[in-house]
Amino acid sequence: MKFNLLTKYIGIASVLCFMAIFSACKKSYLDVIPDNVATIDHAFANRVEAEKFLFTCYSFLPQEGNPDMNPGFNAGDEFWTYWPMTLDYFALDSYEIARGLQNKSVSKMNYWDGYDGRSMWQGIRNCNIFLENIDKAIDLEPYVKERWIAEVKFLKAYFHWYLFRMYGPIPIVDQNLPITATPEQVKIHRQPVDSVVNYISNLIDEATAGEINVGLPNKIDSRSTELGRITKVAALAIKARVLVTAASPLFNGNTDYNNLKNKDGRSLFNASYDAKKWLRAKEACKNALDAANLASIKLYRFVPAAGEVNEALKTEMSIRNAICEKWNNELIWGYVGLGNPSYWIQLFATPQFDPNNVNRELKGKLAPTLKMAELFYTKNGVPIEEDQTWDYENRYELRTSTAAEPMLQEGYQTVGLHFNREPRFYADMAFDGSKWYMQSGEYEIQSKAGEYTGKKQTRMYSVTGYFTKKLVNWNLVATSTEVNVESYPWPTMRLADLYLLYAEALNESGSSGEALPYLNQIRERAGLKSVEESWTTYSNNPGKYTTVAGLRDIIHQERGIELAFEASRFWDLRRWKTAAKKMNAPIYGWNITQETAEEYNTRVLLFSQTFNAPRDYLWPINEYNLQINPNLVQNTGW
Repeated sequence: MKFNLLTKYIGIASVLCFMAIFSACKKSYLDVIPDNVATIDHAFANRVEAEKFLFTCYSFLPQEGNPDMNPGFNAGDEFWTYWPMTLDYFALDSYEIARGLQNKSVSKMNYWDGYDGRSMWQGIRNCNIFLENIDKAIDLEPYVKERWIAEVKFLKAYFHWYLFRMYGPIPIVDQNLPITATPEQVKIHRQPVDSVVNYISNLIDEATAGEINVGLPNKIDSRSTELGRITKVAALAIKARVLVTAASPLFNGNTDYNNLKNKDGRSLFNASYDAKKWLRAKEACKNALDAANLASIKLYRFVPAAGEVNEALKTEMSIRNAICEKWNNELIWGYVGLGNPSYWIQLFATPQFDPNNVNRELKGKLAPTLKMAELFYTKNGVPIEEDQTWDYENRYELRTSTAAEPMLQEGYQTVGLHFNREPRFYADMAFDGSKWYMQSGEYEIQSKAGEYTGKKQTRMYSVTGYFTKKLVNWNLVATSTEVNVESYPWPTMRLADLYLLYAEALNESGSSGEALPYLNQIRERAGLKSVEESWTTYSNNPGKYTTVAGLRDIIHQERGIELAFEASRFWDLRRWKTAAKKMNAPIYGWNITQETAEEYNTRVLLFSQTFNAPRDYLWPINEYNLQINPNLVQNTGW
């Protein structure tokens, strides 16, 4: 389906404005059960009606695969785009956050009050209504009711988690307030970080209680109708993510928020570091992995349908299709949303890769930054600044490719940075002089000024000179008149992510040696040698992996590479408390307006990004909420 994104944006913006006004008028009733009892009774009169309400609870899940609705994409430093934008977007909030324009008057990506038509509090409220009324559906089989209750308990936990990750200490809304609630009862307080984490964790425990396939199924059997619904593996994996986050520096022993207290003086952050939080996270990761093994979830491997495919291409497609192959065996939880969850991110990521078929639906604007290009390892599996055999100092100097560089166009001039890199670099990114393999054939990317993949107008181009190959399904077909996009469920959680969480928890809890096999499985899929062999043989710091601090750096970089462009880095930099360093750095790209190799391959400053710590680690609560509920306190720095 084709349409102008600006037109769509204006349409949904008017609806959102109405919702925001309505919400503002109803703030005091956020958690009050409506008095339309007959309507509620009808909603749970039978199985069919109750199932509709179940799916209503699901409908509040954020569109995590939409590039403009998930802050992990454009609100950080992985991607950059041309500015200002007048077309090709749904909302500007994330781009403005990346440019330091977040504010407390009308906060951006405000999932507290409602963003993209989704208020997490309203989602929680509907979950509570479901749990309070599901017993009224008299024709509901006990095992079905048990499953639905478990699903909604998880969703309720997830909505709390989504807010917690943004705002830190939040109110806990375990039950909706009755219609007879006093004004003071409605004015709820924020709860301390540890209390919120325990609440979310305990709620997921309730949702996952019981043996295999009791309550939540371990895996989806009715694949034609139920894919995307919560499984026991998915719930346990999200619990692992919650507890790893809670054990990380932002929430474990952080003294930056000593003064963040409720009006009654109750501290909202525990400033004391607790090593037991990592032990708890490690156990949660292990439980999730055990459940994943029982469900036959494995790291994805590309198996060509027919014909001979060389090992390099098999490795590349194992990396790309771990994301883009629908319901592959690595996926733990995929978001399906409105039916085409990755449609727009693919169009935003795909350039004009075929000179014979230019199509305006291919935007090519989701542009990785130069710092992301430098994050990936060399072909030897170590950072570019550590590899003794790689010319780090001259990485911006031009070189001419030969037949020995199969991922580059032979005889093409590009910078040394693009030579002898690991397979994930070439699988994830495309650039001037690279190749882009699709089901329909192999294409050469040429993006200097005036070339078919380059900048020709004020939109539909990469501002950095890089393109995001990783997020584009290789079955996408573009002609001059239409684009056929094979949408895939957005990987909210996949096995490689869980492996990396477990490795991190093992390292931080005193079991560093046990972390290495999980890192090495991911590296082996990516065509790399083990951490031990790579560092010992090629790094100028060969013993790095033998210390907790050294292995921590390796895990952080491995996570940044393996999950690059999947909306993970934005949150990881925050929970590690490294955003103040990483995001107080300039955004660079190549000089895309130039025609010659010498001029094009010149590094240019695109933006001087700033991160105000500790303020920017957490979202501001809209000031209006503080006015109508004086028991709420604002986050530090806002």
